[in-house]
Amino acid sequence: MAEILKRGDIVVVAAPGDYGKPRPAVVVQADALTEAGLQSVVVCLMSSAELRAPLFRIPVEASPVSGLEKTSQIMVDKLFTLPMEKVSRVIGQITDAQRMQLNRTLAFVVGLG
Repeated sequence: MAEILKRGDIVVVAAPGDYGKPRPAVVVQADALTEAGLQSVVVCLMSSAELRAPLFRIPVEASPVSGLEKTSQIMVDKLFTLPMEKVSRVIGQITDAQRMQLNRTLAFVVGLG
């Protein structure tokens, strides 16, 4: 992947195991990690299957900005570190409001908030 990933980018990834089908994910690692040239990326997977779990699922509407074809949820409880080659492309970005919600939800999920 030639494009430099940024926090909040929505990308298409192939995760291992049961989550292995190509699916959207949101880049959650700090931009400094990508800029340092790490060959991995930390993401939260996304799903179009709705789960009523507002404490750890963030809705993202299908739109030209998100690049999603279906309204989906960021599964903040599904954090993965993947090799950079598992990222096929950037399709969009989350909004600033969604990024703030993601920050709060990540803190809750990993026990920092």
